[in-house]
Amino acid sequence: STGAVKMQPKAEELKFVTKNDGYVHIHFFTVNYQTRHFESPYLVYHEKIKTSRVFIRDCSMVSVYPLVLLGGGQVHMQLQKGEFVISLDDGWIRFVAASHQVAELVKELRCELDQLLQDKIKNPSMDLCVCPRGSQIIGMIVKLVTTQ
Repeated sequence: STGAVKMQPKAEELKFVTKNDGYVHIHFFTVNYQTRHFESPYLVYHEKIKTSRVFIRDCSMVSVYPLVLLGGGQVHMQLQKGEFVISLDDGWIRFVAASHQVAELVKELRCELDQLLQDKIKNPSMDLCVCPRGSQIIGMIVKLVTTQ
């Protein structure tokens, strides 16, 4: 049989988009520079530099649920063309939830986590693993992140 086989991009061809800088590339000194495929389209990074072009360094792939639960900004949910879309950062990061129930649960879990972290800041000696509410929220997050 004949046909074309899709090739993975070369490391120097791989690029990502940021809200403020447009296209960025993984810096060649970064450990995962040679990674040619990421399971998730989202990366977090420690440093951004501009030389011949904009590079990110010390980056790691992040899955959707950790991004929603631990990322900055407000979580919004809306129905668009029959699909439930969860968005962060004023709509810059968007993805489709499996169902309305999943979208609501993720949004509620994020609110609970935010409140739990505020409680911990107010009371630093609080042990989140012993506290019934804290251990329940953490357990749900661990289950969600490990089974996604």
